[in-house]
Formats: sequence, structure tokens, C-alpha cells
Amino acid sequence: MISFSAVCADRRTLRAHPGRVKPRNLLGLVTSAVLATTVAFWLVRRGPGPLPAAPREAPPATVRTLVVRTEPLEETLVATGTVRAEESVELRPEISGLLTQIHFQEGTLIQAGKILVSLNDAELRANLQRAVYRRELAELKTHRLDHLRDQGGVTQQEYDIAASELNVLNAEVAVIEAQLAHTKILAPFDGIIGLRSVSVGAYVTPATRIATFQRLDRLKVDFSIPEKYADRLDPTHAVSVQLAGPGPALAGTIAAIEPLIDPSTRTAQIRAICANPGGRLLPGGLATVRLTLARTPDALLVPAMALVPGAQEQTVFVVRDGKVQRRSVQTRARTDTSVQVVSGLKAGEMIVVSGQGQLRPGQSVKPEAALPAGGSSATAAAN
Repeated sequence: MISFSAVCADRRTLRAHPGRVKPRNLLGLVTSAVLATTVAFWLVRRGPGPLPAAPREAPPATVRTLVVRTEPLEETLVATGTVRAEESVELRPEISGLLTQIHFQEGTLIQAGKILVSLNDAELRANLQRAVYRRELAELKTHRLDHLRDQGGVTQQEYDIAASELNVLNAEVAVIEAQLAHTKILAPFDGIIGLRSVSVGAYVTPATRIATFQRLDRLKVDFSIPEKYADRLDPTHAVSVQLAGPGPALAGTIAAIEPLIDPSTRTAQIRAICANPGGRLLPGGLATVRLTLARTPDALLVPAMALVPGAQEQTVFVVRDGKVQRRSVQTRARTDTSVQVVSGLKAGEMIVVSGQGQLRPGQSVKPEAALPAGGSSATAAAN
């Protein structure tokens, strides 16, 4: 390139020695002068400093992705419950007295109506006999007065007094018979009697416990669940009851739901009934209750790590045409590694499952190999 100083030197040479410049060099000198002038003008217009570099787009971010698919989901609730006998009572006498007989063997199965213990009833039987004699005499007197009344021998008032005395004696006999029944304690239902707390010859009162009596062919299991699940249960729900120690789980059903939310714990009380073959399981134990809230054949599951929590919502990054979009989603059930999405996503869409913390909407990404989907059983703890 011909510099501006060189062109100026040639012009000075031309003025000083006009005869030394040949005509064929004249055109080259003029062209050089024009070129130098143009370059100088451009440099002046540009100003000092280097030319700005054209902006370059950042390289795509490498992220791990997953194509969302549907799969069956079973939503299970797990709670801790207490085992109770279907029927259970503490045997206590209704009256005070001396214990004269014990008719049962501890730990045995007893049928309903069998006598378990007897109290001393000698005085009551004597009172009953006296009342019966007085009643018989009153019956004869009333019968005679009835005949005399028909013949005009007695007044109606005299007959009414005798009939009233008979009624009083009938009631007295009934009272003593009821007191005699209280001297016997009977089995209220078919069940197993526990260890006795008294012996023959002991003086007992209504506060004295004789023994426990329980029906064990079926068991009650009481447990509580958070109030948000209460409206999703009904008596048709099946439950699985696993007690401590070895042995298979017992199958049962929900028997009743308490129509009240406990204000202190915000839980609903549930009672399940399950069979107890052979009465091998005892009341009072701790049980793990599992119940299925719902079965969804085509649930949309995403890895829990794909969710970006926010103050008001949860979002995921969806990959479309090589760029990411932020999408708000609503979730429900959770498994150990996955979350069920009920709105905001569709099957077949690709989401980012790793590295989304550095992403911004519209950014280009380079997807890596997809991760496998999570489990197909969602378990929620109720306690």
C-alpha cells in the first residue's frame, strides 16, 4: 500500500524536477493520491481506537433431559395405628359381696351367657322366699274379696286396697330377683377371658376388677390421617395391616370414619376391621396401616429434581426447538423419586432434569441422555 507521506514526497519531486516525471507515471501518482486521500478521510471519520467486534452468541448449555411419559400410579397412604379387640370389657360386680365361686379357667374361650363368678346370695334368697310367701297370701286375699265384692259383702275400696298390696309384693319379688341376678357375672359375648385379679373368699365391690374379657376373632385398628385426605376415604376402602414382628399382613376394610377433625392435630380418626384367624394377634399392639387412595393408569410422573420451587408456584424447564421455556405446573402425589404432575405438562414433552438452576427462558441448550422415570407407587406418611 502506498502511504500518504510517500505520495506527498512524489508531488514535491514533481514540482522540483518536472522534467524527471514521465507521462506514464502520472496516472499512477494521481491514483495513489486519490487512494491516500480516501483512507485519510475514513480514518478521520472513524476516530481513534480499534473497530468493535461483532457480538457472538453464547454456546448452548449442556443439560440432562427427560421425555415425559405416562405410567400407572398407585397412591398409598401409610399410617401408624393401635390394635384393639372388637369387643372388650373389664368384668366387675354390680353389687358388693363375698366371692364364693370362680367358674372359669384363665385364658380360655368362653361362650356368651356362661356364669363366670358367683357372690354370696344366701340373704337375698331368704328375702325372696319371704316375699313370695307374702305375695301368695295377698293373692288369696284378693281372690276372696273379689267374690265378696260381687255379692256386696265388701266395698270396692277394700278390694282396691288388697289388689294394690298384691302389686307391691309382685314388685318386691321382682326387685329381689334382680338383686340375685347381680350375684352372678355372665359372659357378655363369645370371647377369651384374661387373668383373674381375685380369689374365692374375697370381698368385692363394683370397683373391683375380676378379669378382662375380649373377643379376638376380629380386631379393630384405630389410626389417624391428615385432614386433606379425609374426603378421599369411604367404608369401601380396603386396608392392609402389618403388626410388629414376623407374619403376613392382614387384610381389612374401613369400618367407620369419625365425623370430626381433631382441632389439636388436624387429623381425622379412622377405624378399620380385620380378621384375626386363631386369635394369634393381641390388642394393644402397634400396627402399620396401608390404604390405597387412588389408582391412576396414566399418571404423568417427572423426577422430583426437575421441579424448581418458587414462592407461589412450582415450575419446570421445557425444551422446545433447542431452547428452554419456563412452565408452571401443579402436582399431587409423590413417590420416592418422582412427582405426579396434574396440569402444565403433556406426555411427550422434553423437560430439563439437571442444571436448570443456571438457565433462563429462551436460552439455547444441548440435551444429554435422558434419565429413567421414577417409581409407580406413591406413598404418603400419615403420621
